[in-house]
Amino acid sequence: MSVELASNLGVVPGAEETNNSPLVVRGMTVSYGQKPVVFSVDMTVQEGAMTAIIGPNGAGKSTLLKAALGIVRPLAGHALVFGKSLKHQRHRIAYVPQRASVDWDFPTRVIDVVLMGLYRELGLLRRVRQVHLDKVTACLERVGMVDFADRQIGQLSGGQQQRVFLARALAQGADLYLLDEPFAGVDAATEKAIISVLKGLREEGKTVVAVHHDLSTVHEYFDRVFMINTRKIAEGSVAAAFTSENLDKAYGGRLATGQIDQLALTAS
Repeated sequence: MSVELASNLGVVPGAEETNNSPLVVRGMTVSYGQKPVVFSVDMTVQEGAMTAIIGPNGAGKSTLLKAALGIVRPLAGHALVFGKSLKHQRHRIAYVPQRASVDWDFPTRVIDVVLMGLYRELGLLRRVRQVHLDKVTACLERVGMVDFADRQIGQLSGGQQQRVFLARALAQGADLYLLDEPFAGVDAATEKAIISVLKGLREEGKTVVAVHHDLSTVHEYFDRVFMINTRKIAEGSVAAAFTSENLDKAYGGRLATGQIDQLALTAS
């Protein structure tokens, strides 16, 4: 049930650099079959900000995130976390996968899922003490799920399941939070609860990166944008990068001109 981050990140010897940004991607290329899904992409995530990775369906948004985490193996390129390779920085990252990628029939309780976020503290013997249960309770309270602690995970709604996975990420006490489509298929109340928690993390100095699909909420939810359509289209503050020109490059033909202009206007 837990999501393990692969150790092989494709980091070349001597790849460490002076850039200590939470996440730096350089020259990342990923291919499924003969066609690259992500091609020679560079990205630098700003510390203490909320960044949306946006682009049309099939643009490589989730693939880029997974390649940066070593979940999928890149053909070329590397990623660094706070200036070092992933194997040295695992404890500083929390990852929330797409809800659709999880086996929700696995027989486990909500409390057990969130305890997985404490696996480094629990160790191999997994001796759960009161201090661990207190942490889990605090994380569940933060996402509004404390009353469901003993519920089987498969009995929850989609929005409730997403909240539980966010609680598991909170339990890790990470510095960098990476989320893959956290608002997909959830109700309005859950979306509001999730964005409130994410903004709270930002206020604590944490860094949040989320693959996001709803362009109408980018200006309201995020500080920065990374726009991709196989290749990098734009990167920067929402005001600077979420422009009509960049949206047209990324979504050309998939959004009407009037819609593109209206989206850009709300972000300016």
